[in-house]
Amino acid sequence: MVEVLFGESEAGSMKIAKSKHNSEDADKVICLGFMMDIGDIKQSADSLYRRNMIHSIFAQDQWSEDEEFNKEGRKAGDVYCRELKRLQRYVEEGEAVRIWYSNAPYSICGFYHLCSLLQHCENKICAVKLPEYELRQDSTVILYNHWGEVLPEVFEQYLPHEKKLCKTELNMYTWRWEELQKDNSPLRAVVNGRILGVPEDFYDFLIWKRITKEPEKEACLIGDILGNNQIGVGDWWYARRIDQLIARGKIRVVEDSEKKYARLICQA
Repeated sequence: MVEVLFGESEAGSMKIAKSKHNSEDADKVICLGFMMDIGDIKQSADSLYRRNMIHSIFAQDQWSEDEEFNKEGRKAGDVYCRELKRLQRYVEEGEAVRIWYSNAPYSICGFYHLCSLLQHCENKICAVKLPEYELRQDSTVILYNHWGEVLPEVFEQYLPHEKKLCKTELNMYTWRWEELQKDNSPLRAVVNGRILGVPEDFYDFLIWKRITKEPEKEACLIGDILGNNQIGVGDWWYARRIDQLIARGKIRVVEDSEKKYARLICQA
């Protein structure tokens, strides 16, 4: 069975989990990290537009000091296109597909998109949706936002949540994807449990809740937003929005730095 996930960290964890049972099974893990929650989705996932968009996101990475890591990251769009072709080959060979998704915007958009691609295939298609929480025997409640937060050894525990998708369900999720395509907002977010197209400035209120007139490193500001608002949105999105707010004169750069996340910023 082929395992499909929509983020690098979760796909990496799945590979580790699978390799403990059979090293060959680890090869049947596919990462489709196309980030379909942002940008134009009327264009195909393997379009030059999306590859360039993914490249621009990785190119602005300011956290990693490893230039080789950053260099490889900037090729991610091409890697995901190859992963998609690899999945298509598995499907043509009759392999069953198991999709692991969550309510994180990038994940549920990836799930809808993939259902639209698999809509007419005759293969067995299953899905495992990440529960909102896990209740431990010691009464501890573990909250999850996406599969990237799940340890490799824990994935197997969620197999009881696996559900086979019938044609009607595939058609329904395909319809939802087509509705998102028709809307084609610059951003998609989960609102009241439903994925919707929203304006590009939808998450800006989280920046304004945190930023003050006192200068602060951009890294600290973004880190605090991520720590208090775990909604499946990456640091790069807030960095991108901060850049635009700086360009519009809404945020001021007090002290610049070669490393963008190290610069001091405050309300203008």
